[in-house]
Amino acid sequence: MQPLPVEFYARQTTLVAKELLGTLLVHNSDEGITVGKIVETEAYLQGDPACHAARRMTPRNSVMFGPPGRAYVYFTYGMHYCFNVVTASEGVGEAVLIRAVEPLKGLELMRKRRGRERLHELCAGPARLVQAFGITKEHNTKELTSGPLYIAVSSEPSPEIHTTTRIGIKEGADLPLRFYIKDNKFISKK
Repeated sequence: MQPLPVEFYARQTTLVAKELLGTLLVHNSDEGITVGKIVETEAYLQGDPACHAARRMTPRNSVMFGPPGRAYVYFTYGMHYCFNVVTASEGVGEAVLIRAVEPLKGLELMRKRRGRERLHELCAGPARLVQAFGITKEHNTKELTSGPLYIAVSSEPSPEIHTTTRIGIKEGADLPLRFYIKDNKFISKK
């Protein structure tokens, strides 16, 4: 599977968020390989009050300012990690949150990591997919164009995309920056 090039990420964040739908999230870990189709994303823009980079650069969010094509993994609610891909031009603090993935390969490893059997419970939500894929804080700032964690081109045709408001946030919740594959049963929430 061919990783997406850095040029894919160095574009408008909302466009990247939409075009990530249908691509493949791949993690080759020491435990084994996990692969899933990205089915839900959310865009976080620099002027957006829900974006971690909305106010200024900090040690936590500095990866969001580039270069694009890197992982932004952060700890939230004192218990979960979330996985984002850095987008836009270097110096612009933006990223796309990967909200849900349709599990395709490495299902037993995902089940072991999640402690769940039902396929739908493995990767339907940002914290779930991070756990199922074995993504940790050690992946923060890592390039997604090479290495064990990457996003690959899919051979499937472009999916039909549904656009709606983001979920699980208070500020900027009214912005239509959540995208998912229409009628996909692996999204986190309708």
